[in-house]
Amino acid sequence: MKIGISCNRFGRGGGFERYALDLVRGLLAAGDPPAVFARRFDTDVPEFGAVDRHTVHVRWLPGRFRDAAFSWGMRNAHRHCDVLIGCNRIVGADIAVCGGTHRGFLRTAGRNPTSRDRAQISLESRHYEAARYVVAHSKLMAGELQSLYGLPESRIALLYPPVDPERFSPVDDVTRAALRKQFGFGDELIFLFPSSDHERKGLRPLAEALAGSGINGVIAVAGRAVHGSLPGVRELGYCKNMADLYRAADFTVLASSYEPFGLVAIESVLCGTPALLADNISCLEVLDDQVSRRFSRTEPASIRAALAAAADWAASGTARVAQPLRHIAYDPGLAAHLDGLRRLF
Repeated sequence: MKIGISCNRFGRGGGFERYALDLVRGLLAAGDPPAVFARRFDTDVPEFGAVDRHTVHVRWLPGRFRDAAFSWGMRNAHRHCDVLIGCNRIVGADIAVCGGTHRGFLRTAGRNPTSRDRAQISLESRHYEAARYVVAHSKLMAGELQSLYGLPESRIALLYPPVDPERFSPVDDVTRAALRKQFGFGDELIFLFPSSDHERKGLRPLAEALAGSGINGVIAVAGRAVHGSLPGVRELGYCKNMADLYRAADFTVLASSYEPFGLVAIESVLCGTPALLADNISCLEVLDDQVSRRFSRTEPASIRAALAAAADWAASGTARVAQPLRHIAYDPGLAAHLDGLRRLF
């Protein structure tokens, strides 16, 4: 059976770019090279030459028309595959993957939809309606698919997103000390903040809470540049080896307003580093309290209390995770995730 994967860009990145590439890696490891449909292919990824590539040419169009044009360009995709997994909004995928909904995002942001939002919602709705199954990456997403898009529970499959436990794993104290030196970390507490959308991920309330806490610590931002000055923030830029950055940090922290899952917290815990998370972040569904702490993102006092408790936890010498898989309530391995997908074919 030939499997097809549709994505906007085939290459290294976050979100669905990362997810699509992970699926490809898993299929290649299983001896099932897939067909990949994308707007753009990065030639520097090792998997580039191992897949059946199909470029959907939409880059010449204005941005607001590209999603719909891509979906139209996929109308004959089943000539090249037996089962199509949609990692972007397309009409005709057999399995649509939901890692976030536009209606859910707008509801959380308190925003009225613009004409562009309505076009995205229309395509997204048809993406879900046409699929045999929709994979939800969290219970929150499963709930939104039912309440905001009217999908029956029978067509929704809950499959948490995969992470490679061999790539993301703890290291010993000596190695970790060397990594901290490599990244320029000293005795201060390092609260790692991986983000390409700092406003949605809650950088400002975290920085303000840390500034008012008296803690000797910094928020280390890995990702997009921070525009403007925030107290206690250190910019690291984009990091190609996030696993080592997780290992070097003391905690990973997110205060997102809308977080359909929050895979960075799973990656962090797998590397031995606990996570401090706003209580609305969906990956808390699968993390126990021994490796995560939660706070209210809308209450500065709650954020300060969580940071103070983390400082005490680190000072006790027990804020490391020696056996991460014991604290994650699902198998994060890629093979297990692909097995779950195959059961839907």
